Amino acid sequence: MPTSQTDPGYDIAVVGAGPAGLAAATSAANSGARVALIDSGARVGGQYWRHRRGDDIRHQHRWKEFRRLRGNLDHRRALIDYLPEHFVWHVERTGSGFSTHATCGDAERVVDSRAVVVATGAYDRQLPFPGWTLPGVFTAGAVQGLLKGQGVLAGRRVGVAGTGPFLLAVAAGLAEAGATVVGVFEAGLPTGFARHPLAVLANPGKVAEGAGYLRILARHRVPCHPRTGVIAAHASPSGDSVHGVTVARLDRDWRPVPGTDRRIDCDTVAVGYGFVPQIEIPLQLGCDTRLDVDDSLVAVVDDRQRSTVPGVFIAGEACGVGGAVLSVLEGELAGLHAAHLTGAGVPDPARVRRLARRRAAQRSFATAMHQAFPVAAGWSSWLDDDTVICRCEEVPASAVTRAVDQLGATDPRAVKLFARPGMGLCQGRMCGFATAGLVADRLGRTVTAEDLRGMSSRPIAQPITLGTLAAGPRGGRVS
Repeated sequence: MPTSQTDPGYDIAVVGAGPAGLAAATSAANSGARVALIDSGARVGGQYWRHRRGDDIRHQHRWKEFRRLRGNLDHRRALIDYLPEHFVWHVERTGSGFSTHATCGDAERVVDSRAVVVATGAYDRQLPFPGWTLPGVFTAGAVQGLLKGQGVLAGRRVGVAGTGPFLLAVAAGLAEAGATVVGVFEAGLPTGFARHPLAVLANPGKVAEGAGYLRILARHRVPCHPRTGVIAAHASPSGDSVHGVTVARLDRDWRPVPGTDRRIDCDTVAVGYGFVPQIEIPLQLGCDTRLDVDDSLVAVVDDRQRSTVPGVFIAGEACGVGGAVLSVLEGELAGLHAAHLTGAGVPDPARVRRLARRRAAQRSFATAMHQAFPVAAGWSSWLDDDTVICRCEEVPASAVTRAVDQLGATDPRAVKLFARPGMGLCQGRMCGFATAGLVADRLGRTVTAEDLRGMSSRPIAQPITLGTLAAGPRGGRVS
């Protein structure tokens, strides 16, 4: 029988223990606030600082920053309750603040707090192509997560494809770990950064990091192919794994250039087209959202990381994908101002101004990155009628286009009702962006915030058993 537990009240509940969440929790505790730090992982660090117990971490970036934050967490244990392996599935407003519902095993834990900092991060954005559901086709983040968290290579001959600088990090990590990386296939043109010289010059650390990845790839003789995409994956003779991919040169709209396609043998494909912010919790709480420059749906925040809902602060990728450095800065600001809201301390104005300046520089670089690596609408030309769009419900592209052309659907929400993309276990996390893009392309328009909002709103943010849900929280709460 599932059990449930109610925690005593906190000043602040921080959801997520990645770079933003760690910074938020420690800065709030340093101000004197009592904090609950809730995370689904077994160890703090999130995806960026994912690691194994006992790792030497010599290849981790900004490890000194992680050690500083983790040291602050250990130092402030009297004020921070760290709750690992807790999956937050719902946050609700109460008369005195907020109740954060999480599951740990078959038990439910309810954390009451006066304020909430949402630092839930993001996950890989995927675009479908023929064969993308074959075993051996991974998200780029999953391949990196296996390597960082378990020391496991996803394959021996790996193709890395998609768009954005993250591909370089994944390919370099694989090459250093002993995999043969058959190529990095970048659908965009990295020279797009040249249009944003001020943002680049203001962030020399980012430039140095990218150059470091390129040096590793050059040392391992990994070829990099700009304006090239993986447009199909092919099964082995047994049909149970990837045996190779077809790559092709792409035009500026990402349509394959005729006569440029070729076959490359590999046993694994790592694919990523940027990231999708996890904003289920902000949407549950009624926070306003907007369409960001990378066509992702993000939460609206002010210069103090406050959302449009009083008492809710948001930091990191949920308010715009920008990387770990930006996430730490936003987390620190969110923690300081959330602590001030609960009466724990007044932020030092000079420190806030310094953090804000650094945040602005990082945000400008993130904007330049998104503008340099956009997702072009021509990706839908890679599809055939049988290409699966929604893996969970096995919905092919033809069902989506039929819902628009024959059934009169004018938005992804209607297509979801007609053809069931986004109705399965992942609830649209994997197919939501692609469905919205395909529908918009079919209707001859661009993706809107409302398109993505309709595929992102989920009353249950994480899977939860019916037994745990039915048992509900027992016992009183202390606010």
